[in-house]
Amino acid sequence: VGVLVVAIAAYMIITKRPKNSPPVVSVGMPVIGNFIEFGKDQCGFILDCYNQYGPCYTMGMMGQNLTFLVGPDVSAAFFAAKDEELSQPEVYGFMKPVFGNNVVYDAAPKVRKQQMSHMTQGLATSRLKSYVPMIVRETEQFFREKWGESGECDILQALSDLTILTASRCLHGKDVRENLFAEVSHLYHDLDKGITPLSFFFPNLPTSNHRARDKARIKMVELFGDVIKARRADPKASEENTDILQVFIDMVYKKTGDPTIDGKGNTDDQIVGLLIALLFAGQHTTSIVSTWTTLFLCHDQDMMTRVLKEVEELHPKDSELTYDDVVKFDFMHNCVKESLRMFPPLIMLMRKAKVDIPVKADKPAPDGRDSWVIPKGDIVFTSPAVAGRLPSVFKNPDDYDPDRFIKQEHGGREEDKGSFKHLGFGGGMHGCLGQQFGYLQVKTIVATMLRLYEVEAIGDMPKPNYEAMVVGPKGTPMVRYKLRKN
Repeated sequence: VGVLVVAIAAYMIITKRPKNSPPVVSVGMPVIGNFIEFGKDQCGFILDCYNQYGPCYTMGMMGQNLTFLVGPDVSAAFFAAKDEELSQPEVYGFMKPVFGNNVVYDAAPKVRKQQMSHMTQGLATSRLKSYVPMIVRETEQFFREKWGESGECDILQALSDLTILTASRCLHGKDVRENLFAEVSHLYHDLDKGITPLSFFFPNLPTSNHRARDKARIKMVELFGDVIKARRADPKASEENTDILQVFIDMVYKKTGDPTIDGKGNTDDQIVGLLIALLFAGQHTTSIVSTWTTLFLCHDQDMMTRVLKEVEELHPKDSELTYDDVVKFDFMHNCVKESLRMFPPLIMLMRKAKVDIPVKADKPAPDGRDSWVIPKGDIVFTSPAVAGRLPSVFKNPDDYDPDRFIKQEHGGREEDKGSFKHLGFGGGMHGCLGQQFGYLQVKTIVATMLRLYEVEAIGDMPKPNYEAMVVGPKGTPMVRYKLRKN
């Protein structure tokens, strides 16, 4: 009887919708059919529904209406919407135990906007120029200590370890990297493991992972508290700090409309939360994209040769790699971009519809309609992973082809020209703030690694692990490496 009641309730939720709302997807068993099929292969299911229903459709799942927008035309409704129309806090609230109170999704809109603005300032070109030598030094030291002359390793694990080192050096600063890194890295691991698919629905459930997450959050504030206190006590010495920790320490809120906040800076808890949020946003993306890029190059010697030639021509071995060198690595940039197209770490982005959202497509869907209205209350999704595999946008989308991004003025196809086609870093006003830093970090790491070592893949190209919250290669992607002779 209970199952029948739930089934009827779910049916009523999904059927009592305006006539101009998107078509409804229903497969398999009542109530749980969509959930089962979606769980088997999220991207495949989204793409199958796109082919059957068109670029805008809704499915009922877990008592909620989920509406999907697939394709650059309809994605404009997702990325162009204001926060008052499509909102993030309601769907990303499960991150509050990690980020903390009054940080990012838990902060009031004007406060959150200023936090994001200062993150952007912390990743400005002037600061990025100072980061490249830091990344190079960390990368060279890591390989010297961990790899030695030759051997085999899990390249995803190696680049994950290296990425958090480089991120800590650039974002946390020299004092944290050299004195507290081991503890910070361990605590970050516990925070990371505290975000699971279960956390999305029950973020405060007393699981072992959640308990470890909460203890790590408290300890992280204690560790950084001493650093923050020391920097505040000697502002003159802190003037030369280029890390984002210093940006958050110096930050002062203005015109938020809240007299208890205006004119004041971040608390220690907020500073740590902002650092965690920034590290969460970039660490997985950089390590995973670095791994995919390395693996694709290892499986295609022609592309590996082109990358090495570009690096050697633009950056002679006797010179120090600089920001100006890295931004000239055009072919490598396209290799990284193509890795992001094929296997973006975040396969779905979502928002909560606070008002009815009109959607317009360039051509009619199978039912003849080319416009819809997403009802208020729906959770709205777009998928970077599916967007990157649309044959209508990308020629032979399952092939790794970095040349697809060559500019038209240079005789290329420039398949990503236009809005909302390549969504590896999102889009619109909520596009990834660290995009430039992400590309810079990946290119610097990969260039340095390939200059030092010959690298070859062991085994076949791995499949993506869509069971993970952040999607990387499945299994243990092994490589064999050997120090290059001068």
